[in-house]
Amino acid sequence: MFRTMQRGSWLAALGAMLAAITLGTASASPRKGAVDEDALTRAVAFETALTGVAESVSSSVVSIRVEVSRPMNNGLPSFFGGQGQGGIVRGGGSGVILRSDGYILTNNHVVKEATRIDVRLRNGKRYPATLVGADSATDLAMLKIDARGLPQAEFASSERARVGQFVIAIGSPFGLDYTVTTGVLSAKGRGGIGANEIEDYLQTDASINPGNSGGPLVDLQGRVLGINTMIIGRGSGIGFAIPAEIAQRVASQLIASGSVKRAWLGVSFQEITPELAAHFGGDFDGGALVNAVVPGGPADKAGLRSGDVITGVGNQPIREGHDLLRTVLRQGVGERVNLEVRRGGKTKQIGVVTGERPSEDSARASEQSVEDNGMLGLALEELTARLRARVGYEGEGRVFVRAVKPGSDADRAGLRPGDIILQADRQAVRTIEDVRMALRDGKGLLYIERDSQRFFQPLNRSTPR
Repeated sequence: MFRTMQRGSWLAALGAMLAAITLGTASASPRKGAVDEDALTRAVAFETALTGVAESVSSSVVSIRVEVSRPMNNGLPSFFGGQGQGGIVRGGGSGVILRSDGYILTNNHVVKEATRIDVRLRNGKRYPATLVGADSATDLAMLKIDARGLPQAEFASSERARVGQFVIAIGSPFGLDYTVTTGVLSAKGRGGIGANEIEDYLQTDASINPGNSGGPLVDLQGRVLGINTMIIGRGSGIGFAIPAEIAQRVASQLIASGSVKRAWLGVSFQEITPELAAHFGGDFDGGALVNAVVPGGPADKAGLRSGDVITGVGNQPIREGHDLLRTVLRQGVGERVNLEVRRGGKTKQIGVVTGERPSEDSARASEQSVEDNGMLGLALEELTARLRARVGYEGEGRVFVRAVKPGSDADRAGLRPGDIILQADRQAVRTIEDVRMALRDGKGLLYIERDSQRFFQPLNRSTPR
């Protein structure tokens, strides 16, 4: 059981404890074997503060149980860890009371495909829940129960949170309701993990396990910094939470309409490496390389081109692609943003009015292979009408990668069978000979289309061994 304290009391205790830590270090060291009363007092004060936070926040945390109807041999993702009989698989997670009238925020993966959702409050009361809306891009979902006067959580600014500060995670790992773990905020702005379409995570070493998903990560004032969502491997000590700012923006839209609208530029991009920078105007202190512009999209209307390097949005510098995505997602649909763009060695400002982000195209191109034609390991074929029909390609590309020789320069560069070569050295490719001429000196910059995505890829002849 947690010891019950009023919010002001445990905050006062926490303040006294921190002051004692600062001032008490000047005390004389106790003799060997004696109890250091000052140190004990500080430890008890810290303990009192932590238990106060845990008790205060736990009343706004819920335990979620779900049932999913599916064949047993299909299994469930690792976060469930539940058992099922007769085609009903049971699992669960955690949630945060967002509003006193019964709105509860959790992870999408906790309730996805659920045929029944039950919520249990800290006081033991149980309620059936309905799914108001979900956002797979951020892995968030909104539930509603028929209740009033619930203790809602208080949110903090995760942008102002400091790496190294104490944090507390509360949830129901492995079905063990209202488990409290502590740690520190290990990092901010983590992306590129590959778990979700939109990633801007808080990282923590507070123990997070299956069942913690959807529960809060809070600061020592009991305010929610993030929504716990995932871990990297069991026992790794690396957990991630969705920042409070993202969670609140998504939550408000889910309550209002059941879905989420996001700002969109209509470009895809890749990181600019030193090797790529040499092809696009020299040195760059970071940036996002535009590798495709959606025809008719906001960026296209504003005049952006593939090969542009976006180095800033408004007053925000762009060091990597993740910075660009994060900055654009903070804008509203229909807002004008000013982009700082490097093109041909010169910097220019381009204003773009954001559009609404569409759903992702999941089309996939078939992969074919034939013998190597010796061109740095590439085997190419021109895209005839028959080949287009066979591989399901309807774009403007005309040269198809039919095979990549294992261990070749093309293989080491990451080219794959099924790639479409659109440009070579910034010039449109119409024939295989165009590619051959671009690579005649043993190096070139290819512009590739793969699985409906476009990107630049340098291809250089390796030094003979």
